[in-house]
Amino acid sequence: MIKLLRPLHLLLATLTYLLGASIPAYLGKPFQLAPFVLGLAITLLAQTSMAYLREVFRPHNEPLIEGETPQKKETLRNNLLYISVGMIGTAAVIALIAHLVFTLTLPSFLFLLSSIVLVLLYAIPPLHLVNRGFGELILAIHIAYVIPSIAFLLQAAEMSRLLATLLLPLTTLALAYFLILNFTTFPDDQKYERGTLLRRLTWERAVPLHHSLIAFTYLAFALAPFFGFAFNVIAPAFLTLPFAAFQIYQLQSIANGSPPNWKLLTATALAVFCLTTYFLTLTFWLR
Repeated sequence: MIKLLRPLHLLLATLTYLLGASIPAYLGKPFQLAPFVLGLAITLLAQTSMAYLREVFRPHNEPLIEGETPQKKETLRNNLLYISVGMIGTAAVIALIAHLVFTLTLPSFLFLLSSIVLVLLYAIPPLHLVNRGFGELILAIHIAYVIPSIAFLLQAAEMSRLLATLLLPLTTLALAYFLILNFTTFPDDQKYERGTLLRRLTWERAVPLHHSLIAFTYLAFALAPFFGFAFNVIAPAFLTLPFAAFQIYQLQSIANGSPPNWKLLTATALAVFCLTTYFLTLTFWLR
């Protein structure tokens, strides 16, 4: 059950939530603990239900856990479905409580609703985007854009250009990370005919796309001062640029025929995303 929970995704969601909650304080908005806690609970429930619903509607030719019997598999699917529905319902109740206590603004409500919609689009047939080559994109948008936006809006009530300026490159960086994971699971994805982004694109197109996503991320950060934001606010993001360059080098070397070191590559990609988010969050909390 813990493995199916995908705890790493919950960690990433928590990191980006903290980033979203840190920006209002920088803009002069007082920090509010109750909306922060309620919003974090909603986003983690949504992210968890996304992970569980993915397993509920996983194709029947794929095992959920090792050594499972058909009966155990069906029981596990049913339990995960009940848990997921309960979590979505709990998230809705918490959102209602937040509205009754704090009066949610329209942008806050729309982003909370979009979180649930993305969960359903990601995991549930007939769309089932996780198996149509769009799962990585949905994950990146949910974790790197929607979740920090919820955290921000529960503190600041309305959107900010600074938030969008930060979250767009963060989303492309998240997509690059999830694309790297596709490379590491490619043999199993081929075996079970999973509709991942990598299988849809093929290696020939996915490798340059990965490089372009990384390049766009840091170019977007570099252009932030032209939109009226101080460069010293964005500058900490560039501390991870050497690791991002190393990430590109590793993947390109593998594409050129070098023996793959998947653990090092995934660790590098994870570190680039996590450290970029952390450095930005720390900057806003300290200012």
